Amino acid sequence: MQFTRRFLLQGAALSTIAPQLVWAQSSLTADGARLDTLSDGNLVLPKSFSLGDVAGPEADEILARYGLTGDSFEPDCNVTLLRSGDRTILFDVGAGPDFMPTAGKLMDAFDMLGVDPFDVTDVVFTHAHPDHIWGLLDDFGDLNFPDANYHIGQKEYDYWTDPNTVSTIGEARQTFAVGAANRLGILADRINLFGDGAEIAPGVAARATHGHTPGHMAFEVRLGSESAMIVGDSILNNHLAFERPTWRAGSDQDQDMAVATRVSLLDQLATEQMRMIGYHLPGGGMGRVERRADSYVFVGEDA
Repeated sequence: MQFTRRFLLQGAALSTIAPQLVWAQSSLTADGARLDTLSDGNLVLPKSFSLGDVAGPEADEILARYGLTGDSFEPDCNVTLLRSGDRTILFDVGAGPDFMPTAGKLMDAFDMLGVDPFDVTDVVFTHAHPDHIWGLLDDFGDLNFPDANYHIGQKEYDYWTDPNTVSTIGEARQTFAVGAANRLGILADRINLFGDGAEIAPGVAARATHGHTPGHMAFEVRLGSESAMIVGDSILNNHLAFERPTWRAGSDQDQDMAVATRVSLLDQLATEQMRMIGYHLPGGGMGRVERRADSYVFVGEDA
């Protein structure tokens, strides 16, 4: 199925399930620092695009246990905000006004939380898919966070700014490539590039979690004795990604690499009992991973 903007807009308009938006969804406070997850709304995605080749009776049975029986998914979008010392750091910027009408609500979340976008000192991208980077600009084409320093992984930046990407990424994702190239082009003279293990800010370390996109990054945030892993889309959902982590997902660009990344990350999070924040996980996305036999389960903070 071609994954076009027209399809996205039509799918969102036809959706009969409109989740209630809770702007400041989950919080973690320690040693004077605070992590919040803010709602950017939700996506409406065709199940065929999300599942890829794994659709079948076993997948349907798992999804039914999570109340997912229709032809589309409507995952939440959780943007993370860290306030620590003199730094206000935003991880991803949401979808903005041009992706689909159910998303792009981040500026409303800022208003509800009482944070001024001009106070954001740093914007850090996990990757450059539309629901993570298209919120860079407002309706007039100006930066939503004009005083921020911007950061993205070197490999991710190189991929989306390569002029060959739009012709090799496949028709379903060509709009992704054009949108990413345009926005990263706007930031070309003010964006900082980094690699695996880099310290983006005090207590914020980058971790390579490639696969969903070629240069996808996660970030471990330490707040004194507390810590949390912002995993972006390296763990895409709270159902199949946990119960069948070795299954390939249609929304991952390099599906085999994404599987290896997901399995490694789930094992680490379950073993260390480190908090995680998933961009598309429910209830604000903050919780922990528990191992169940040969699979895993996501336990949200409110569970």
